[in-house]
Amino acid sequence: MQILETRVAPAWVDYNGHMNDAEYARVFSLAVEALMEHIGLDAAGRDRHRYTLYTLETHLCYRREAHEGQPLRVTLTLLDRDAKRLHVFFEMQDAEGNLLATSEQMLMGMNRESGRPDTFPAPVAEAIASLPSAAPGAWPALAGRTLGIRR
Repeated sequence: MQILETRVAPAWVDYNGHMNDAEYARVFSLAVEALMEHIGLDAAGRDRHRYTLYTLETHLCYRREAHEGQPLRVTLTLLDRDAKRLHVFFEMQDAEGNLLATSEQMLMGMNRESGRPDTFPAPVAEAIASLPSAAPGAWPALAGRTLGIRR
């Protein structure tokens, strides 16, 4: 499911002439915000439900360079979920469909009043249930990777 379209902003380009590594994280953060809007946790939804999402963990893989002005498209696949967590996988592609980067994230639903993890409000849980999900064992090839030097 496409969740975000944007372009590489001039301020995101570093001394190497391509998008700085931190800016890839920015784009994936914008994709989380777009996901939140999609499931009813836009500003009004966060206020109404007194609820938000926090990012617990991110695994970002860089595959290709992105350059100033280049169109970017981010897609989302839901890998897993429970009553208060989402395990999501984002893919960033260019206009030709080349994979530029991936971001695997664990998101936690948080009660804004208590500051503690809490179950998704019912309307949010219903919206989450409609997200495109990967079947167990059919995750994208770059999902579930571990970091380490292969020997």
